[in-house]
Amino acid sequence: MVHDGFVRFFARVTATHMVTYFVAGVLAFFLLDYATTFQSEHFACWMRPTTSKWVAIGPGLQWIRGLVFAAALYPFRHVFLEGARGWLKLWGLLVGLGILSTYGPAPGSVEGLIYTTIPPLGQLRGLSEVVGQSLAFSVLLVAWYRRPGRAWGVVLYSLTVLVILMSVAGVLAAQPDAPR
Repeated sequence: MVHDGFVRFFARVTATHMVTYFVAGVLAFFLLDYATTFQSEHFACWMRPTTSKWVAIGPGLQWIRGLVFAAALYPFRHVFLEGARGWLKLWGLLVGLGILSTYGPAPGSVEGLIYTTIPPLGQLRGLSEVVGQSLAFSVLLVAWYRRPGRAWGVVLYSLTVLVILMSVAGVLAAQPDAPR
């Protein structure tokens, strides 16, 4: 049985989220050419350029989302941390509520397909990043609980610190944002 208090759960959720978010973001940045995509007519009106200091600090600020995820998931943690195929339950929840059925018109969501002018193929392009990241997050978090060991914490907490340091370095190296 999972008897973790909220602080430990928050730490694990946040570390797992920040590391998988960073890796998925770096892969998507290069494989999906976000520098060009974010400047396109469909995205430039609401996405900052990839050279922005805000884009650089984004991964380092993901502890805020980690807190939101932990607070939302904590009451239900036993379902996915102890139940059969827990990673699949968690992933299904994240994909269903956080990706496909958002309350706002995010690209790739049902609302995005209905209310934005972004072509459907343009919306589907970015789904690989968020679907892949949510899968990696779900698998790693559940594995960390099911096969506990000091190595998980050493690796994921160390990588989290590196993500934060790289975000700070990115801010220091970023070009000043152009006025909107």
